[in-house]
Amino acid sequence: MSTLKTTTSLKKRFARSLRSSNATYFTAVLTIVLGFFLIWPVVIIFAMSFNTARDVLVGPAEWGLSNWRTAFDNSRVATALLNTLMIWALQFGISMPVSLVIAWLLGRTKIPASNFLELMFWVAYITPGAVIAWILLADPFIGYINILARTLPFIEESIVDIFSVAGIVWTSVMGNGIALKVMLLTPAFRNMDSALEEAARVSGASNFRTALRVTFPLMVAPIALVTALQMIRIFQSFETELLLGVPFGFFVYSTMIFDLVRLNEPPLYGEATVLASLTIVVVALIIPLQRWILHRRQYTTITGSFRPGLIDLGRWKWIAFGAIGMLHLTLTVIPVAALVMGSFMVRTGYFMIDPPFTLANWDFVFHDRSFLIGLRTTLTIALTTAFVSPILFSIIAYLLVRTQARGRILLDSVIWVSAAIPGMLTGLGLLMVFLGTPGLSIIYATIWALIIVVVLQGNTTGVNITKAAFVQVGFDMEDAARVAGAGWVGTYIRIWLPLILPTLALLATMNFVIAANTTASIILLSSRGTVTLSILVLSYAGPGTGLREAASVVSIVIMAMTLGVALVARRFGLRLGVQQLYSGRDQAAKPIGKAAATSDEREG
Repeated sequence: MSTLKTTTSLKKRFARSLRSSNATYFTAVLTIVLGFFLIWPVVIIFAMSFNTARDVLVGPAEWGLSNWRTAFDNSRVATALLNTLMIWALQFGISMPVSLVIAWLLGRTKIPASNFLELMFWVAYITPGAVIAWILLADPFIGYINILARTLPFIEESIVDIFSVAGIVWTSVMGNGIALKVMLLTPAFRNMDSALEEAARVSGASNFRTALRVTFPLMVAPIALVTALQMIRIFQSFETELLLGVPFGFFVYSTMIFDLVRLNEPPLYGEATVLASLTIVVVALIIPLQRWILHRRQYTTITGSFRPGLIDLGRWKWIAFGAIGMLHLTLTVIPVAALVMGSFMVRTGYFMIDPPFTLANWDFVFHDRSFLIGLRTTLTIALTTAFVSPILFSIIAYLLVRTQARGRILLDSVIWVSAAIPGMLTGLGLLMVFLGTPGLSIIYATIWALIIVVVLQGNTTGVNITKAAFVQVGFDMEDAARVAGAGWVGTYIRIWLPLILPTLALLATMNFVIAANTTASIILLSSRGTVTLSILVLSYAGPGTGLREAASVVSIVIMAMTLGVALVARRFGLRLGVQQLYSGRDQAAKPIGKAAATSDEREG
């Protein structure tokens, strides 16, 4: 008997060792491949910061520190940094508290049409052209709001000006500041054991006190991840600040880099790469913080005894429903209406033209050969990204969170460091990688190069969202599947897939939206035959063209395309994900196994 136990123990140790060895090997392969496409461009860009030659892309290199000295001597650098921090603090200070309350309402409480309200945040996120819409609405001269206000007898001047600091903050919050956070946080709130909240209610705590003392503290891990991702994104925020800030001389970090690279003649690549290199310092501070948070086991909210449930708010549910509904009017309905109106106007804001409306803009776009090329290219890239990215990112997240593979820290660092470089300079680095690497030059300016870039550009967000989903699930559920004889594939399909499918559906939708709207990272790698709809919008709405009406048409097409994918992905994810049941203060949550609950007991 003792010999049998020893043999069994040795077999288990060998199996665990084999799994660990396979995980380490796979981690090493992923680190090398991702490092080549994500970190090597960063190395090239950093090296370029020491190249003092007049044209760093042509001719011999001249090495020195003059780029760094010039950058630090430039007072605009400090001003741009302060502006960046100010915009981030204002935007984050407004959007994060609002998003937390909304995510709690949608994920933990019983309010009417919660699934529809959550879906509308997806719609708000995937609605392109938010900046163009708010320019149409709040331009000080031809904005719809100001034109309407000036019809009143006691108003003679504009009441709002989108070209201001307040306009930048407002557009950032309305663009995706709230919507993205709600999308990321709501699944985390939903995947929480109701027994933890019921224990607080039994002790006499109100719903509000329970949320403050139990729910929100347990959500520290996903909240910290969203905050870390937001800190990185501030260095990549570009379009809003460019279109709204530059007209009145307001620069942030990203727009100043763009100014040095694209608006100077010759381009000041050296100084621009110096500014981009400084963002790596921020990432170096974020990496250890998020790793410390993720490896604290007390944030597990799903175990083998998991019981889902929702809180009954009583009469307050209608107030919550009305408040979220009013917010959606501002997030989605009004901007979309502005885009639609702009797409049918002869000249946006000029209602005195007779007639003011026309179909010529739609006819012009649909007969433009560039639009047909852009539609084909965008669909190919976006569909491929939506399918490949969730699978790739979930595998990476599993290796980082659920295995003891060697090299996990290095792989995690590769994921985070890659997010430090703004899209325009990342595109420049990848351009040099494709042109300077034997074998890769043949795919330059092809759709394959664009697919590689777009799939990988969302890796930081995708991996960390999936990591948060894995962290919430206790080890006992996976161990039970192993004891029952399930292999890796069986465990993933029977245990992990139902639990993280809503997260994977979210990732698929987000990456489809990102692929359909990305511009900065691929504009240097595209050609006339691989132009995308997002690049076409930029060319239509650019200062040299000024076709805001045509840009509105293309934005509406992108919105319709991405909304259709979002509806399909969300329906698929909700049907196979964890099902929440109602629970009030005096109603215990029903076991998860009772899947035959009546339809009026389910949410949505």
